[in-house]
Amino acid sequence: MSSPHAIGHGPQGNPGMAMKGPPYPPAGASIGGRATAPVDVPISAVFIAIFLAGAVSHFTIFRKNLKRNYKFIPSAASGGFCMARVVANVLRIVWAAKPMNVNVAIAAQVFVAAGVLILFVLNLIFAQRLLRASHPKVGWSRPASYAFKMLYILIGLTLVIVITASVHSFFTLNPNARRIDRDLQLFGGSVLTFVAFLPLPIVAFILAVPRKQPIDQFGSGSWSAKVIIVVTAACLLTLGAGFRIGVSASPPRPANIPAWYHHKASFYIFNFVLEAIVVYMFLFGRIDRRFYVPNGSSKERNYAANRTQQGPKDSERATDDDEAGTSEKVLS
Repeated sequence: MSSPHAIGHGPQGNPGMAMKGPPYPPAGASIGGRATAPVDVPISAVFIAIFLAGAVSHFTIFRKNLKRNYKFIPSAASGGFCMARVVANVLRIVWAAKPMNVNVAIAAQVFVAAGVLILFVLNLIFAQRLLRASHPKVGWSRPASYAFKMLYILIGLTLVIVITASVHSFFTLNPNARRIDRDLQLFGGSVLTFVAFLPLPIVAFILAVPRKQPIDQFGSGSWSAKVIIVVTAACLLTLGAGFRIGVSASPPRPANIPAWYHHKASFYIFNFVLEAIVVYMFLFGRIDRRFYVPNGSSKERNYAANRTQQGPKDSERATDDDEAGTSEKVLS
């Protein structure tokens, strides 16, 4: 996550936003600019439909699996991400209807910046499962386990820091305070861009380092399909995160002279379009089957733990594998 505006505030605020406050409107160009009814309302309405359908689908799969005593939290998390994106687009529509309301602008931009973190963490978890299955001595080692736990804690702390700095930047005109806020936003954006990118070197390690034993199979579907899902998601998420941190780190520009990367097309493509692709790849790729691991795996330090006691019945698993047949052919 990078700063929603990453520039100072002051009397040069965006056209159409009165200089009252606090909170104060952003002084210069920001990604996506100020929401406007003719452009943002119809586009946001389309994305509301896209992400609402994604939320319903992921939650339906989660509830269906729960009835089989088969709990796969990433499905619920994916549905939760979709709902966060629905809220972000609703807020953008509200902002377009009330362009003078800085509080709505703050909420809209914070929701856009914060939501994608869920996908970063999910893909990192999938990469960790690939590492543990292919190189168990490394993946299940205590240093690696502690490193991932510390990374998840760092992600949570970074999220809090960046949201706090982003919101605070709307409530001060002090140049030094704004500089500190921007530095914190850039730090947070850099950390989270690294998190989005991290599955790629993990997969590179998995493929480059020879295995001393067969892969500890987990879930269903081919190994290559799992790798393709993780790598594709990492590339798309890194592209979006890298774009946002690049814009945030670029020199500030006046609101009436935006660069190409401030335009609405860039905003929607590098945010919602890339995320929608990942969400539906997770959906049609059946991550609930491919990346499922049995309960008790962490204690046993392998994915064979309690395998026969976990998941749906064999007949139910076969049916669901048939439903995922098309995606298996495409990905394998």
